[in-house]
Amino acid sequence: MPHTNKTSAPVGFDIPELEGRYVDLDGYTVAFETYKADVDPAEFFRGLPDDRCQCPHWGVVLTGSISFRYASHNEVYSAGDAYYAPPGHTPVVTDGTEVVEFSPTDALNATMAVLGANLAAAAGGASA
Repeated sequence: MPHTNKTSAPVGFDIPELEGRYVDLDGYTVAFETYKADVDPAEFFRGLPDDRCQCPHWGVVLTGSISFRYASHNEVYSAGDAYYAPPGHTPVVTDGTEVVEFSPTDALNATMAVLGANLAAAAGGASA
């Protein structure tokens, strides 16, 4: 049976705000994310329907807190909470937060393609 852990998962992101480690386990991606700063990445979801993440996520907050903003409300989860974030959200995360999250790989890859393009465009604009 496929498995992973934080130590063996390859690093997908290591930027000042986030270290993210990701492994696809038979169609679902397990993400180990550690936030090193307060993060509100809403601007990077531009281009997705409603400019919000369309990938569902199931997760557990190990430390810190994560919020999800929806068109009609916000939800906040703290250390020890398990959560489900349906499509149509944007996250807000506090410094020191660690989560383990499970997402359908195809939906996550579609979202990450848009986020990656927006991050690259922002980095290009910052250096110009």
